[in-house]
Amino acid sequence: MLQAAGDKIKLCRSGGIRVSIGDILIKRGKISSEQLEQAKNARKPSERIERVCVRLGFMNERDYLEVYGEQLSIPIVDLSEIQIEEEVLKRVPSKAVHRYRLIPIEQRNGTIRVATSNPFDLYAFDELRMLTGSKIETVLATEEEISRVIKQYYGVGGQTVEDMMAEQASTVEVLSEFDEDNADLIEQAQEATVVKLVNEILLEAIRERASDIHIEPYENDLKIRYRIDGVLHTTNVPPEIRRFHAAIVSRIKILSNLNIAEKRLPQDGGFKIKAQNRDIDLRVSIIPTAFGGAVVMRILDKQAVLLGLEDLGMMGGVLDDMNSLISQPYGIILVTGPTGSGKTTTLYAALNAIKNDEIKILTVEDPIEYYIDGIQQVGVKPHIGLTFASGLRSFLRHDPDVILVGEIRDLDTAEVAINASLTGHLVFSTLHTNDAVTATTRLLDMGVEPFLVSSAVSGVLGQRLVRKICKHCRAPFAPDLVDVPPDLGLKQGEEVFHGTGCADCRRTGYRGRMGIFEMLVVDDEIRELILQNKSAGEIQTIARDKGMRLMREDGWDKVRNGMTTSDEVVRVTKVVR
Repeated sequence: MLQAAGDKIKLCRSGGIRVSIGDILIKRGKISSEQLEQAKNARKPSERIERVCVRLGFMNERDYLEVYGEQLSIPIVDLSEIQIEEEVLKRVPSKAVHRYRLIPIEQRNGTIRVATSNPFDLYAFDELRMLTGSKIETVLATEEEISRVIKQYYGVGGQTVEDMMAEQASTVEVLSEFDEDNADLIEQAQEATVVKLVNEILLEAIRERASDIHIEPYENDLKIRYRIDGVLHTTNVPPEIRRFHAAIVSRIKILSNLNIAEKRLPQDGGFKIKAQNRDIDLRVSIIPTAFGGAVVMRILDKQAVLLGLEDLGMMGGVLDDMNSLISQPYGIILVTGPTGSGKTTTLYAALNAIKNDEIKILTVEDPIEYYIDGIQQVGVKPHIGLTFASGLRSFLRHDPDVILVGEIRDLDTAEVAINASLTGHLVFSTLHTNDAVTATTRLLDMGVEPFLVSSAVSGVLGQRLVRKICKHCRAPFAPDLVDVPPDLGLKQGEEVFHGTGCADCRRTGYRGRMGIFEMLVVDDEIRELILQNKSAGEIQTIARDKGMRLMREDGWDKVRNGMTTSDEVVRVTKVVR
């Protein structure tokens, strides 16, 4: 039997010797004496000293779990490698799982093995013994792993939903449609349990590195999906959460300063939160569906680390061309691609590469996604007349050298941007087109004169995002040629790489994203084609003859270099003709 006394671990087998875990950690080089003293000063009442060290960032949780395991003779397990028995989960009440933050993993010969990060919570084990009528055997696992498994089997916000169900146990659910009173909606949405549930949904998305949160109501279900590395993943939630859909949507509307009683029309808004010591903006869109409001929240981390062009995945000729274009004194550089393809991130990387005290950079964006020191940034506000075009006109009176226009959406913005470039400014902007060569024809379709397009545009960068192979489980393999496109140019038996799946990548084999690119440099010959109003296909043919490589070809280079997989390149690109 073990006993806990402050920061001492008492082991009966060692003759009653009390061992200070702080001393053990110092002896193992996990922390220093100075850090131990800092931890003691920062310690909260009843908080164990090793947990303080983790909270202060002096070490990680596994460091002290190894000490627990050795001193208490309790094995440490990796929950990501364990197949948990569904039957044993039913033996332990979910309230006990949530309250004590432990997870039952298997049952053998009348004994239930339970994973915990706190082997000193003897009351929890005694209660489990009484609730299940079985012996309890403990193993050690990190809090992060236990939380992940609890969410996997009991759903995000499972305990909160249980509390809400208990509160509503004596209420009557009205199935007929009626106009609810606005005050009642607000009161329901502001209840502590609803607030906590929405917070848990947001925090889980941020922990999982999601870019978007989708809340989708169906007749008998409510799905919550996170877009992680460009792919949607359905997260597990308790089935009872469907009953609280209206309260969840109302809470999000209150946060976004939207009309809580409006259920017939789409609404857009946003709000800010502070999580994990970071300021995060959320853009909110709500549309009315057959079974209630569907919500999408885009997560914008304004303190995200700015990347360099090489970090985005640019290499070879594309990187050389981009560096050459952004060093020019004037002209328009366009970045094209669909929504969510990383266009703004690329533009920020370009601005970050050229910014210095000798030039003035102004941006007009919708919205400002990241803050960059040394650059003046303006967010558009169409409801008061501050649009891309009007902001751009005002910029020209502020003596800028470089201007970023978030997006060219109409003829007015296009003409002002072109005039800015023709009067000696370097202009960056984005367009929604499928590839680089169609950007010029898109401007012509807007009504811009061919001579203006040919004179102003210096280059067009087309891009898509592909998922990167997880570095923790990256492994070589030789695919069968029938499983890869012939234009990859792979030979039978030739090895490429893939991810085998691990806890770091959620068993997907991918973690993080990178760009695949194509660059159209507008030289004299291309300008002549634009003046002649030639089609995008004709422009692409000439450009390829001059050395332009398409996105899919750039993707194959990255596959052969072990950076991504052929499946990813096929997913986001079309076949090269």
